[in-house]
Formats: sequence, C-alpha cells, structure tokens
Amino acid sequence: MEEIDKLMLTLKKLEESHLTPEVRSSSLELDRLLADNFFEFGSSGTIYWKADCIVDEGVEVRQMSLYDFNVHPLSPDVVLTTYRVEDTTRQQSTLRSSIWKYIDGRWQMFFHQGTIKK
Repeated sequence: MEEIDKLMLTLKKLEESHLTPEVRSSSLELDRLLADNFFEFGSSGTIYWKADCIVDEGVEVRQMSLYDFNVHPLSPDVVLTTYRVEDTTRQQSTLRSSIWKYIDGRWQMFFHQGTIKK
C-alpha cells in the first residue's frame, strides 16, 4: 500500500471517529483528537475553539455519515481533508474540510470548517 493510501485510511478513520457519539460526547477523547490551538468555522457561522468543545458533555451528538473523502497533503506533517457529511438528525448535507497536523507522534485536528450544501 502506498503512503498516500495509508495516510488516507488513517485520516478517514479519525474523521469518522469524530462523528461518533462515543467521541463527540467525551471531553477526554475530544481533547486527544483536537490540537491545543484548534478552531472551527461551524456551518452556522459560529467560531468554536477547543475550549468550547472540551466540556463535560462534549459536543452535540447527531447521526452523521461521511462520503467523498479526499486527502490533500500540504507538507509532510500537515494535511487538508475534504468530504461530505449527511446529517440525518438535522436533515442536511454539509461540505467539510479539516487541517490535520502531525504533533507529538499522532495526527490532531488543527482546523475544521462545515458549509451547508444547498
């Protein structure tokens, strides 16, 4: 398997884990997944920081599925991921992008953006 394929599998698994109730409802798991300087431009237009996500109850849990996943390496330790999410809880589709950084021996999400698809 080529390096890009391994990278794609690793980051897709991390992105999918971020959608699960087990991770979204765990401040411990979110703390591990998100870089210390993480921020997000939510599909609502709200800006979120890591501290907004690392609360006792985690972040909102919804039923979501990931599609059309791609990786775009920006440097050896920084990768942009792009994909589409179908959110059956809110009955909407969003385009998503994340920037992942390889920090202290593991990939962590540095930035995330969701844009509602019309």
